[in-house]
Amino acid sequence: MLWEFLALFAIAFALFYRWATANNDFFKDRGLPFAKPTLYFGNMASMFLRKKAMFDIVCDLYNKGGSAKFFGIFEQRQPLIMVRDPDLIKQITIKDFDHFINHRNVFATSSDDDPHDMSNLFGSSLFSMRDARWKDMRSTLSPAFTGSKMRQMFQLMNQVAKEAVDCLKKDQPSLQEMDLDMKDYCTRFTNDVIASTAFGLQVNSFKERENTFYMMGKKLTTFTFLQNIKFLLFFSLKKLNKILKMELFDRKSTQYFVRLVLDAMKYRQEHKIIRPDMINMLMEARGLLQSDKAKSAPTREWSDRDIVAQCFVFFFAGFETSAVLMCFTAQELMENEDVQQKLYEEVQQVDQELDGKEITYEAIMGMKYLDQVVSEVLRKWPAAIAVDRECNKDITYDVDGQSVEIKKGDVIWLPTCGFHRDPRYFENPSKFDPERFSDENKADIQPFTYYPFGLGQRNCIGSRFALLEAKAVIYYLLKEYRFVPAKKSCIPLELASNGFQLTPKTGFWVKLVQRN
Repeated sequence: MLWEFLALFAIAFALFYRWATANNDFFKDRGLPFAKPTLYFGNMASMFLRKKAMFDIVCDLYNKGGSAKFFGIFEQRQPLIMVRDPDLIKQITIKDFDHFINHRNVFATSSDDDPHDMSNLFGSSLFSMRDARWKDMRSTLSPAFTGSKMRQMFQLMNQVAKEAVDCLKKDQPSLQEMDLDMKDYCTRFTNDVIASTAFGLQVNSFKERENTFYMMGKKLTTFTFLQNIKFLLFFSLKKLNKILKMELFDRKSTQYFVRLVLDAMKYRQEHKIIRPDMINMLMEARGLLQSDKAKSAPTREWSDRDIVAQCFVFFFAGFETSAVLMCFTAQELMENEDVQQKLYEEVQQVDQELDGKEITYEAIMGMKYLDQVVSEVLRKWPAAIAVDRECNKDITYDVDGQSVEIKKGDVIWLPTCGFHRDPRYFENPSKFDPERFSDENKADIQPFTYYPFGLGQRNCIGSRFALLEAKAVIYYLLKEYRFVPAKKSCIPLELASNGFQLTPKTGFWVKLVQRN
């Protein structure tokens, strides 16, 4: 019996080993340099075992590439062709975009999927949509993020930002200083902004600290060890996932957002309610609401899942990544007193020019040094660690005398954090220096080495929205408080080894000291 068991175990292991190493010669056969993979985990074992942050792993892999313009890495069994040359990135994302239209098909739903199945909303989102469906949805959503729409949305952001600072004063009226968990604070702010701009809800997460909208969102965007394992299985066992119908995100939270959007759509349709938000735009495009714009535009054949998915991914991206941008900005201002003082002087100047009136969209957009600070935060700590593209038709590149063929189905990887931390493009890259983005210096930044929101037609549609809300929060906080290190502050900053998310080992803690 023992021998039979050992024999079966040996056969099973041999089959697993063959499956796990099936792609190991991918780069060797192409004649490309590559990082040697470990069994099954590829080059990402440290992340899944929670030994190292994904950000640090990607930077290390980028540096391993040396002088190679194409460098092979493995995300588990998946070979990824890392591009390490700005000219090649320009070629791939701009000139040859029709060869690289899509992100890889990790989450994407297919046309034969049940349109009422809401278990994979991420797969029906703009991020995962492919080819003509992506172009159609992108053109529909783009008007939601124009300058005129941002101007309208800023009024709401401004109100939420003021309330956020007012709540700090009310909570601690007698204290001249307080330790603040910036991550908690900023996610509550982004939560309230998104609730209104995408879902048409009025929420105050600073007063009602455990409101359902915030708690469900936090559950969705908190990556536990189990969630990392789910991701690992989702990436490598796609067919099995489809058969087992494994859900990537918490079902209760997902269903909450589904009901929220569908109920809002039904109510608005019945009562002919028009609001300048994302649900409204999607309903118009589908012909569910009548407006002058809707009459002139073609009606889209989109399912309820398509509509819900766009609101879902807008929440998912805006809740976490925008908050992280704000947190790192506070962290860097806390660590760099000279930068903080210079920015405060600009805040004071704008406040004086407004003469007691509220900050306007035009005023905040005119704050040059604030823009430099946020741009430098995005260079040093880009939320999108890397950008991927899937090749949809064969193409050949001549690289240093070598002919490199990229075949249909191959995945290209553009390592954002690698370029942003490369001393060839950014001198002393670990130093926080907003002067890199001054009017005098920004022209010296080599094109296609700085891309915190992606590149080309497939860049992040919500980048202006994220920048605007981050600037609003920093403006109001800096106007009232000075940022100094708290007891729990992580200085010098070391990233926690908890997988995908960017966060310091001890969290984002800042001490706020009242001005005046």
